[in-house]
Amino acid sequence: MEEWNANFSEDCSVSLIGMAGAGKSTLAPLLAAKLGWEYIDTDSIIEAYYGRALQGIVDNLGVPAFRKAEEYLLSSLGVVRTVISTGGSVVYGEKAMERLKSLGPVIYLHIDCETCIERVGGGEGRGLARSPGQSLESLYEERASLYEKYADFTVDTYKFSPEECAEKVFQWLGSIEKKQVKDL
Repeated sequence: MEEWNANFSEDCSVSLIGMAGAGKSTLAPLLAAKLGWEYIDTDSIIEAYYGRALQGIVDNLGVPAFRKAEEYLLSSLGVVRTVISTGGSVVYGEKAMERLKSLGPVIYLHIDCETCIERVGGGEGRGLARSPGQSLESLYEERASLYEKYADFTVDTYKFSPEECAEKVFQWLGSIEKKQVKDL
């Protein structure tokens, strides 16, 4: 592990992006264990900051204000050797995404729309930052190009077990030269 970790600078982290139900919260601790790093869930940071559940925060602030708050909190995130599980709406915040990219590789955990709907249902109670009346299908289509834009590597999580996905990311990270990691 130490030899492998030598490929990464001391201040490097890995961020996971993707739709609700893609497996970010499941994969983060698995990947962190493989790397010998810590992991955090940014939705939990937001909940701790506001002192309430994510759905209540979205309902109280409204979608535009929630996205601004999320961007503000994540744009100043300071972690090292950490796997970061982000909220699905993080890709709307350019400053937040610039910050995550500056910390290290961004991994897109991709699921198809059908699987997303199977896992998330209508999304009620999950804290999805979407416009009133917006369908999950519409939200999926809206975000897909943003996830692709920011991704350094993509894993189709609906095709593999969480353990297999963590291994795929781990192998990809291991193939990156030290100088490339922060320059992705």
